[in-house]
Amino acid sequence: MEHGFPFLRPGMTVGLLGGSFDPAHMGHVQISRAALKHFGLDRVWWLVSPGNPLKRHQPAPLEKRMQAARQIMQHPRILISDAEAQLGTRYTAQTLRHLRRRYPGVRFVWLMGADNLAQFHRWKDWRDIMETVPIGVLARPRDRISARLSPAAQIYTHARLKGNSSHLLAHAQSPAWCFINVPMVDASSSAIRANGNWSATQQC
Repeated sequence: MEHGFPFLRPGMTVGLLGGSFDPAHMGHVQISRAALKHFGLDRVWWLVSPGNPLKRHQPAPLEKRMQAARQIMQHPRILISDAEAQLGTRYTAQTLRHLRRRYPGVRFVWLMGADNLAQFHRWKDWRDIMETVPIGVLARPRDRISARLSPAAQIYTHARLKGNSSHLLAHAQSPAWCFINVPMVDASSSAIRANGNWSATQQC
């Protein structure tokens, strides 16, 4: 696990999982491992953001969230990074532009839980994101139907790859997205904070 920008070779396929990780939990772990398997990725990269513009509360200090992420996610192909803080970017579209310039030849896939697809149309420049990189959506509790009926899913229904083609996602021409169902862990950062159990993360 490392700060900043890991070494990535041209031709690699890398899934990007962004979020505040306040705190990271087993749901993040599960969808990251599922993404490696189903989308045929060489790496998954957790982009621990300074803050989420769509959330009202201020997250815990970045270093605390980074440390908790390292504790719960120990996998040689899953990297933990504070790249967004170093880049000074606040929105996903900005981050993607920087990363694609920094890593020419790397095939990035944006990863999200189904709960994020349901609100994806609220993200700044969300159409630019969809048109720039393939998107891998992984099912999470309670959000499957709302995700599939979301504005983003409806507008880009023509660009959806079926689940049995998920391993082709990283090499698909954008716009392209894929929705897969995985065994679900009913965990959320907000519930952990509400229970006052922030530090009680389970190491995998």
